[in-house]
Amino acid sequence: MDRELLLLGLLRREKMHGYQLQEFINRDLEYCTDLKQATAYNLLKRMAGKGWVTTTEEQEGNRPPRTVYQITEQGEEIFQQLLRENLARHTTMRLPDGIGLAFIEAIPPAEAAELLSQRQKAIQEQLTLLQLAHQHGHTQGGLLLILEHQEIHLNAESTWLTHVIR
Repeated sequence: MDRELLLLGLLRREKMHGYQLQEFINRDLEYCTDLKQATAYNLLKRMAGKGWVTTTEEQEGNRPPRTVYQITEQGEEIFQQLLRENLARHTTMRLPDGIGLAFIEAIPPAEAAELLSQRQKAIQEQLTLLQLAHQHGHTQGGLLLILEHQEIHLNAESTWLTHVIR
C-alpha cells in the first residue's frame, strides 16, 4: 500500500495529471521509490474505481486531453490510515548488492577490493547528487527527510566499504 500512500499524498498537495505525478516522483522521490509510469496509471485507475480519487479531463490548447486526478474525502481517510501505518511500521531492509558479498571469496582479494572500490565510487557519486539536490532546494519538509535518510545510509555504506576493502 506504500505506492497508494505515495500517490494519495501527492494528490493531497494539488490535483495533477499522470505526467505531473511521474515527473515529481522521478525528480524528488527517486531515492525512496521506483514507481514506474505504467504502474502509477494502473494504481490511479484502481483508486478511482474505489472512490479514492476522481478524474476529470482537461485540455490545454491544441494538446490532447489529459486525465487529471484529485483526492476525494474517502481518499483522504485512506491516506491518513496508510500514513499512520507506514510511519509506525519497520520493514527489514533488503540489500540486493549484498548477494555478491556472499560469494566474494570466489575471486582474488585484490580484485574484490578493486570491485568494491568501484562500488564505493558510485556511492560517492550518489552522495554528490544528493548534496546538489539539497543546494538547489528541490525538496522541503518531509521530502527533505527522505534525502537526509538516504544520505545517512549512503555514508554508512561507504564507511563500511572502507572497512571491508582494508
